[in-house]
Amino acid sequence: MNANPHATGDGRDPVHGDSEPAWLDLDEYPFAPHWFSTPSGTMHYVDEGRGRPVVFVHGNPTWSFQFRHVIKDLATSRRCIAPDHLGFGLSDKPPAFSYLPVDQAANFAGLLDSLDVRDVTLVVGDWGGPIGLSWALDNPERVSELVITNTWLWSVRSDWYYRAFSGFMGGPVGRQLIRHRNFFASSVMRQAYGDKRRLTPFIHRHYLDPLATAEDRKGSWVFPREIINSSDWLQSLWDRRSRLASKTMLIAWGMKDIAFREKELRRWQEAFPAARTVVYPDTGHFVSEEQPVALAREIRALDLQRP
Repeated sequence: MNANPHATGDGRDPVHGDSEPAWLDLDEYPFAPHWFSTPSGTMHYVDEGRGRPVVFVHGNPTWSFQFRHVIKDLATSRRCIAPDHLGFGLSDKPPAFSYLPVDQAANFAGLLDSLDVRDVTLVVGDWGGPIGLSWALDNPERVSELVITNTWLWSVRSDWYYRAFSGFMGGPVGRQLIRHRNFFASSVMRQAYGDKRRLTPFIHRHYLDPLATAEDRKGSWVFPREIINSSDWLQSLWDRRSRLASKTMLIAWGMKDIAFREKELRRWQEAFPAARTVVYPDTGHFVSEEQPVALAREIRALDLQRP
């Protein structure tokens, strides 16, 4: 994959234009658009600030908007990069794309290769965990620090909790709910907040409107299906976890998450006993949305651990 040959020097793409959709509040999300071409469609990404790169990787049904507060905070001293996976945010939503996590990971790797980033602080959550850490496992020499927020990296095919969720949300009923009612963004996302008052109608609109039509929501349905269907790929990543053992790691965990609970937190801690853990008792799945000031502070503090 190559960087978008149609992109101009400031990262704007004449095919997509530099005008933002009407639903996007530019005070809340004041970032210039950048574009990267993949064989299946064009990815949007944020690239703000200067300094050592911090790369943010989102999951379902979010996009780079999730990290806006942390980016604004860190971009005064760090280069902040945050892509939107195909099917999410401002990226293309091609109907023929597989939306499989392994293919999203290939797109993500292509973007980072085109940017030639090194000495990376990688911030991941939800499906951003497997997608982002897949790249880290393949390129450990380019990663300095890892920030793990409510995610996983192993097969859960034997766990009834995930089998039930994946079977329902990734099955025929879930597909209809997501396609016709935007159910993942409208309902599942709200339930995943520790304090649901933090998901105001204004903020929620920025997750609902990118998935405006049934055709836009394929990625939002494929991800829950692949919690089980991508078990072999997930386990292959976990089996290589020793490649990350020497990295400085922060685990920043929302304890009210209905998706990744204390059980998953303990597994991370057991696998990486040198990691620093910070827990947020009243926070759910989206740590960067519910605790952006605290998360930015912890990321800045990683610099103090550098040799």
